[in-house]
Amino acid sequence: MRHWFRQNLIDPFPVEEVTTIADDEVDPQDADLTASDIRTIWWAVERLYRSGIQPAIAICLRRHGQIVLHRSIGHTHGVAPGHLPAPDRRLAQPESLFNLFSASKAITAMVMHWLDERGYLHVGDRIADYIPEFAQHGKDGITIRHVLHHKAGLPYLSDVAMDLDLLDEPDEIIRLLCEARPTAAPGRRLEYHSITGGFLFAEICRRVTGRSIREILDEAFCQPLGLDTFNYGIDEPRIPDVAPNILTGPPPRFPLSLLFERAFGMPFEAAIEASNDPRFLRGIIPSANIVSTAEQTCRFFEMLRNEGEWNGTQVLDPRTIHRATAEQTWGEIDQILMMPIRYSLGFMLGSSSFGLYGFNTPNAFGHLGFTSIVTWADPDRAISCALLCNGKPVATLRNLWWLNIMTTISARCRPIR
Repeated sequence: MRHWFRQNLIDPFPVEEVTTIADDEVDPQDADLTASDIRTIWWAVERLYRSGIQPAIAICLRRHGQIVLHRSIGHTHGVAPGHLPAPDRRLAQPESLFNLFSASKAITAMVMHWLDERGYLHVGDRIADYIPEFAQHGKDGITIRHVLHHKAGLPYLSDVAMDLDLLDEPDEIIRLLCEARPTAAPGRRLEYHSITGGFLFAEICRRVTGRSIREILDEAFCQPLGLDTFNYGIDEPRIPDVAPNILTGPPPRFPLSLLFERAFGMPFEAAIEASNDPRFLRGIIPSANIVSTAEQTCRFFEMLRNEGEWNGTQVLDPRTIHRATAEQTWGEIDQILMMPIRYSLGFMLGSSSFGLYGFNTPNAFGHLGFTSIVTWADPDRAISCALLCNGKPVATLRNLWWLNIMTTISARCRPIR
């Protein structure tokens, strides 16, 4: 039996054998960086791969709108820990598809802000203004704003296990949410809403536009940004192209395991298995299942960093982005994640000291995805980035090599203002 700290780790290949560099990287000097800066950032990515907790990694980094890093390392398929390499082992590519998981929340939030900008709704409105039956059990005061910054008091459905068959029954999902009892009065307690909020937003979208949130995302962002794979789930024939998610490192133990089970409605390992299920990958889970590439995800955040403009098209009003990224919580402990998180109306924010996006990143905004997905923009450094991985480690210090990538990027991409 392997020692416990080797549990579920992959056996990395020599990095030069499993690295692919896209042909759209520019000379670092064109983006006010040096070749040394890029080498150092890429070395941090290689170090994460060599840790054994990430089978596949894809990254896209823009600086001043220019792609300075667009690479992949590892294998998306055929290298699950504890097994011999499969005959269908597949090398990761810069254009490989990954599930963004909770990073989807930031994109879904911008769909709601887009609807607000166009007069379909107002983020200060009550959920019950659009879904009257939601007002049961004291939920009549919950607003769209409360859900956007995780203070709606509905972080999970008590005593309701996640059932993938429900994805084909959106009316039943809304019925369960309407009948649910809140954990706290709206605005009272900061509690990460892992899944629930997205379904409410999808139903509001349907009721105010008559169309699905998948169709609205396509109109609002995919078409103007030229994104051909950036939506909730993916067509059935392309499901095998999505990097499968793999438990790497020891599984979480109590009490961490309880926190995950409460948030996901199932144990941690079962959640990983469910994320590879075709029902999950083809459904609409607005909080958790946008499928995309690193470059297309980075492109979306670059548009936000550039105050809503992309290639001469004004996709969003700058005021909408300022509202969406303004801090809403101040030093509060998230009662689900059990750590202080600075939330805006849809994003996890950086820190003036040390945070998710490195040192001195007070104006950075982005989002995590279960458990090693992260995408963000930092206007102070003129950067946008997407780091996509399919390993799912939790209880291991090797995660520090993942955090080291954001720290290195913030150090090497020095503030411009």
